[in-house]
Amino acid sequence: MSEHTLQEISPQQAWQLMQDNPRAVLVDIRSSMEYLFVGHPVGAVHVAWIDEPDWDINPDFVKDIRQLMLGGLSSVEDDEGVPVILICRSGKRSHEAGILLIDEGLQNIYHIDEGFEGERDENYQRSTLGGWRFRGLPWEQC
Repeated sequence: MSEHTLQEISPQQAWQLMQDNPRAVLVDIRSSMEYLFVGHPVGAVHVAWIDEPDWDINPDFVKDIRQLMLGGLSSVEDDEGVPVILICRSGKRSHEAGILLIDEGLQNIYHIDEGFEGERDENYQRSTLGGWRFRGLPWEQC
């Protein structure tokens, strides 16, 4: 078990971190269909945690994140490396994925607690109680 911990932040804190640190990378870990058709934060990079057709955890997830961060995570001046911010639909998958990255030795890992769409409301609809979109942060859709 790693001595580092997964840092939980709100969508607004994630946006501010990205503004304050241009090296920070926002990684949308939802399925390809969610990323493309539901929408995603502007500037997010897509690396699926669980994806179609089998809906299994991506066996290359840690490798994919390491490759994404190649050249950024190890730096002589900055021991902590670049901030990696994970986002999913409601914060559950990003929490799981973040724990794996921490356990695999990556540092400076964050996950957005409300996700992109937030939890479902009493009518089983999302984006009404919380999430990146609900908070009015920049997003786009294909």
